[in-house]
Amino acid sequence: MNLASGIWNLEASVLCAALAVATPAAPAARGPGQAGEPYSPLKVQAPASTSTVDLAVRDDARARAIPVLVYLPASREAAPVVLFSHGLGGSREGNAFMGRHWAARGYVVVFLQHPGSDTSVWQDVPPLKRMAEMQRAASAANYLLRVKDVPAVLDELGRWNGADGHPLYRRLDLTRIGMSGHSFGAVTTQAVSGQSAARGLISYTDERIRAAIAFSPSSPRAGDPQQAFSTVRIPWLLITGTKDESPIGGQTLESRFEVFPALPPGNKYELVLEGAEHSAFTDRALPGDTEARNPNHHRVILALSTAFWDAYLRSDAAARAWLDGAGPASVLERGDRWQQK
Repeated sequence: MNLASGIWNLEASVLCAALAVATPAAPAARGPGQAGEPYSPLKVQAPASTSTVDLAVRDDARARAIPVLVYLPASREAAPVVLFSHGLGGSREGNAFMGRHWAARGYVVVFLQHPGSDTSVWQDVPPLKRMAEMQRAASAANYLLRVKDVPAVLDELGRWNGADGHPLYRRLDLTRIGMSGHSFGAVTTQAVSGQSAARGLISYTDERIRAAIAFSPSSPRAGDPQQAFSTVRIPWLLITGTKDESPIGGQTLESRFEVFPALPPGNKYELVLEGAEHSAFTDRALPGDTEARNPNHHRVILALSTAFWDAYLRSDAAARAWLDGAGPASVLERGDRWQQK
């Protein structure tokens, strides 16, 4: 079976640039906010002091180095960990708006960079050859490299967390891990967070992951979506847009919208942003976009993703009530769609 048979897609921002519930644990400390205040996923303490550290994971078994960029909260107490996987042709430096906000809310955020499907695919390549290189990078080999990068990074985080003198020493609560990604990174996220392949015979699920967010999710082109997603056992949040299509992988709106109905019920959510294109989930608008940038899209993304992490990584009852109640309506605009099951 060809594991790369169109189940992933291209992060639009990179292409444009190139061409021109788990069982709840005991509640953790709340994020920013004072006791008694109404829950707000957008609130951060002033000043929202965060820092970053650039590191590399060495996977000797595969002779592979995986660069990571880590966003650290101001507090030095052990914090829940969120991983992020970039789209095809991207890097660990993308989606900084998410890293900064999640870290300001008290999470350690680890952005992975996947060699072979990162910026090296198109950098230093003549413009007329870049599309062909992108197509070649959307391969079964790179898919497998990506899904194996995730446990390799988690293993190394465990070692760093116990290494006296390391920047991450005792900074990580590795009992509370979230996984996320955009586009090819969403496919990576889906694979390690419960989706199965080959009629349920192949699984890359990492049981350490407690919750997952897929930005621009996609249904497998081969096989039955109901079967592929029936094995998802943890909370999932899907975020897409009404114009979230991509030129590589043949992903359509229909393939994005097939995922949520195929998920088993229980702590599953879907947000569809009106007018949001594939690049809406990245840092900036780029040539090739057909819609004006809507600044509320990032506001909604940060609000709902943060409430989701708070609810399912921190076991925060107020966050869960906000997410399952009237909270999302307070940030959504007309035409945006929100559903849960």
